[in-house]
Amino acid sequence: MIAFIIKRTLQAMIALLVVSVIVFLGVFAIGSPADILVSPDASQAEIDRAIRAFGLDKPLWQQYWLFLSNALQGDLGRSFVFNQPSLSLILQRFPATLELAVVALSIALIIGIPAGVYAGLRPEAMGARILMGSSIVGFSVPGFWVGLMLILIFAVTLGWLPSTGRGDTVEVLGFETSLLTLDGWKHILLPAINLSTYKLALVMRLTRAGVKEVMSNDYITFARAKGLHPVRILMVHVMKNVSIPLVTVIGLEFGSMLALTVVTETVFAWPGMGKLMIDSLNVLDRPVVVAYLMMTVVIFIVLNTAIDLLYSFLDPRIRLVVREAR
Repeated sequence: MIAFIIKRTLQAMIALLVVSVIVFLGVFAIGSPADILVSPDASQAEIDRAIRAFGLDKPLWQQYWLFLSNALQGDLGRSFVFNQPSLSLILQRFPATLELAVVALSIALIIGIPAGVYAGLRPEAMGARILMGSSIVGFSVPGFWVGLMLILIFAVTLGWLPSTGRGDTVEVLGFETSLLTLDGWKHILLPAINLSTYKLALVMRLTRAGVKEVMSNDYITFARAKGLHPVRILMVHVMKNVSIPLVTVIGLEFGSMLALTVVTETVFAWPGMGKLMIDSLNVLDRPVVVAYLMMTVVIFIVLNTAIDLLYSFLDPRIRLVVREAR
């Protein structure tokens, strides 16, 4: 296990280095922040002074070397707009994005797994056909359109839920959360439903496919012949085998929820990392964009490692392969 963690750590460091080069070159090739942040009426001397203040007068390789040196010390640069460390800005917005992703994933799992199990056990039933048809809609409809329709129906027409903002928050262990207030839940429901639409369809179809495949295996027939209760067959023999692909997809999709909430947060004005990313791109706030992308890479690396560790608990054959490799 220790050797596995060390190997993964080395792989993560190499991946971070490669991604840092790609991200840095890609972001710093887009225009000049001075053109946006400096007044159009400014003189050339004032523009040059701003360029020097941002460090944009140095060659690109020097800018990257300075970025890399500071990154090794936990400093990903200062925001051009807020004049604050970009990493602290990201971390300030991270709790809002995290709670949105957790609620959205919970909705997808609570509804998607039982619906997928039902559709897998009764594939010819009318209810299963309706569920599979609705999942195709979930895959096909753009997320921003779903968000606008949710706002139109539940916020504008019915007036049941607010359409923007995060609502009231309370501080827990130094972090602000809206999940402990009624107003916070009212604000989070619409964006969470919007964010969960695609994930719900994915979990439903994946669970259905896994259940159908497992139910056709011989050991399920033998379990039935032994007289095992259908609930025991489902929970022990079926779901245990279905859980492997589910863990993979759920882990990666949770990472995508954390990293790619840009559309949802923009539509609902949710004050998370995605909204900060869009605002920073609009003003070419490069340090914030780079910090956001680097943190996204770290999130996916951590989740992939966690998924691999979960495999060893879910499937004994994976532990056996590891021991044989030693």
